[in-house]
Amino acid sequence: MIKRPRRLRGNELIRGLVRETKLEVENLVYPLFIVEGENIKKEIPSLPDVYHLSVDKLKDEVNELLDLGIKYVILFGVPNEKDEYGKQAYSDEGIVQKAIREIKNISNDIYVITDICMCQYTSHGHCGILCPNGYVDNDKTLEYLSKIAISHVKAGADMVAPSDMMDGRIGHMRNTLDKEGYVNIPIMSYSAKYASSFYGPFRDAAHSAPSFGDRRSYQMDPANINEAIREVELDIEEGADIVMVKPALSYLDVIRKVKDSFNVPVAAYNVSGEYSMLKLAVKNGLLDEKAIMESLISIKRAGADIIITYFAKDVARMFKK
Repeated sequence: MIKRPRRLRGNELIRGLVRETKLEVENLVYPLFIVEGENIKKEIPSLPDVYHLSVDKLKDEVNELLDLGIKYVILFGVPNEKDEYGKQAYSDEGIVQKAIREIKNISNDIYVITDICMCQYTSHGHCGILCPNGYVDNDKTLEYLSKIAISHVKAGADMVAPSDMMDGRIGHMRNTLDKEGYVNIPIMSYSAKYASSFYGPFRDAAHSAPSFGDRRSYQMDPANINEAIREVELDIEEGADIVMVKPALSYLDVIRKVKDSFNVPVAAYNVSGEYSMLKLAVKNGLLDEKAIMESLISIKRAGADIIITYFAKDVARMFKK
């Protein structure tokens, strides 16, 4: 007697019919780096095919994204002026605020998420207000983070995403948004954000490297997973609508445990170092571009409902082939 195969054999159509994990463009969020100035579209050297864009260049970018079926973006501002309090982060005329208004003027079909942090805006490059001893003043920073969130929402942001990792910032931000009448604005919290070596190209892109020390006092130890569960649980209790694990590929086990532990949407940030390594390998012929899809499917399979990735355009083009 010939045993039947344990998996369906045949062409790609039958494989697609029974595929357990499906990646779709609707799962992807594309990061945009907005800079001061005019007529700027400049490739970021450490992030191939990713660009610094001035506000006046957003129309072409938005139209390209919509043509590819990409409707979700997350904005990062790169200001010219920095100071110890990061004032440009919450200015009505800040770079992100201007970009939000421009995108909404171009099309309401783009859903705008904004990163809430201070590292790009402070002269010292840390994610909050500093104490005299050089440590970040957690409680004082909360006031500033909420000010940034309010300024973004007033400009037209659809969702805010605090990435600073200060304790209590979700509860403070939720209360502030509610008091201002923005009860329907969701918060996507960078809940389990690790002190990772894979952020290097982003810090080049956002000009956000700390001028001294590092961020290990407020970002998570890469060795810890139970701590991630505690952080996620606290953020949910404080009012987070979506929780995030960052980075993604080296933390697939964390994504899976978060997904299994909580009944909320889970996001994962496929960070700059992960992107650049794979992108350069594909560009140099070391890997086939199918490796891009495989890596993102692994993040989805681990449990991510939302993937923030610089590969969003590449994946959308693959789907159109």
